[in-house]
Amino acid sequence: MHFSLKSTLVAAATAAMMASSAVAGELIINVGENDPGPIKAFEDMVAGFTAENPDIDVTLNIMEKEGYKTAIRNFLTADPPDIANWYAGNRMAPFVGAGLFEDVSDVWDDHGLHDQLKSASASMTIDDSKWGVPYTYYQWGIYYRKDIFDELGIAPPTNWDELLAASAKLKENGVTPFAIGTKALWPTGGWFDYLNLRVNGYEFHMDLTSGKVPYTDPRVKAVFDRWAELLNPGYFIANHAALDWQDAIPEFVQGDAAMYLMGNFAVDVMKNGGLSAEQIGYMQFPEITPGIPMAEDAPTDTLHIPAGAENKENARKFLAYAARPDVQTMVNKTLGQLPPNSGSDRPDDAILTQGFDVLSNAYALAQFYDRDAPAEMAKVGMEGFQEFMVKPDQADRILKRLERARQRIYKVN
Repeated sequence: MHFSLKSTLVAAATAAMMASSAVAGELIINVGENDPGPIKAFEDMVAGFTAENPDIDVTLNIMEKEGYKTAIRNFLTADPPDIANWYAGNRMAPFVGAGLFEDVSDVWDDHGLHDQLKSASASMTIDDSKWGVPYTYYQWGIYYRKDIFDELGIAPPTNWDELLAASAKLKENGVTPFAIGTKALWPTGGWFDYLNLRVNGYEFHMDLTSGKVPYTDPRVKAVFDRWAELLNPGYFIANHAALDWQDAIPEFVQGDAAMYLMGNFAVDVMKNGGLSAEQIGYMQFPEITPGIPMAEDAPTDTLHIPAGAENKENARKFLAYAARPDVQTMVNKTLGQLPPNSGSDRPDDAILTQGFDVLSNAYALAQFYDRDAPAEMAKVGMEGFQEFMVKPDQADRILKRLERARQRIYKVN
């Protein structure tokens, strides 16, 4: 091995000191991860790069994930590494706006990444430039009980009318259509994201989470109106505000609820609860407004070159390497997630394969409401979404409250 690994999980206060001064022939990578899988994925990625570039000495600094989120704001200015991992979309925007991330459009141009990483392209683009490379993501969608659907003669819905019809049939047969737990708030963000993406489209959704659109806009009200079409007939399990997302899984496992809008990480929990792979189906969230391109929620982890990096040529080599289909196949096999590169090998798992197809063909990728919106707005927004799910007749009052928060948080005149 020609790389060194500093795996001490440093506190935020000392993390900024971990990137030592760089010299020619070196590459310093800072990563924020806690779990063995992601750490091994980065170790393997670095080992493969080093084998192909023996003249480059790579230092991999692994920091505790939450501390890293604070430390990155310090080390990008005080002592930047050559590569730092982060997140796509509006989460990278503040660093781009502050001039702390390097424009890497040339890496995309020189290595054909515009086609290979097409679905993730929009989430890596600001001001017509690319600011990093995605290396992993995972799908969201509606997981459903295939055995219950088969028993009742329900086909997976592809549009809103079919979803309403399927929900009505389930309810008539004593099955609640949707499981959800909203105690932790964020599952409501997934519902708002998909409804807004399907009613109004990706560009509108990103403008809203960027603070450019009032929450009192009639187009946002239209999202709540659609949501109410599921809420008013009782298509969500009762008492969801008292449940975490895992607490709602038994409703799904026991067949009391037949669908669950969630990220793919829920599948293992469903299987551990007693369901077989044959009982769990996956479908893309159905079309609502005809002709609106189908964008998806796909939280995406990314690699960036800090603007102050010392070894930018080596860093560009590493980005190009990390974007390759074979490397993304290897990394995501370890992670149990999906490679953004459409040329990567298809996953072995049937549901991951469906997710791979959905994301590879997506019009664009949103990152999730609490990543795309600033933290303060996300909290207020999801509190409002949860309240709306309990009191759908309060939509106007809730949207006015969210609009007041938008004006304050985004400093709208």
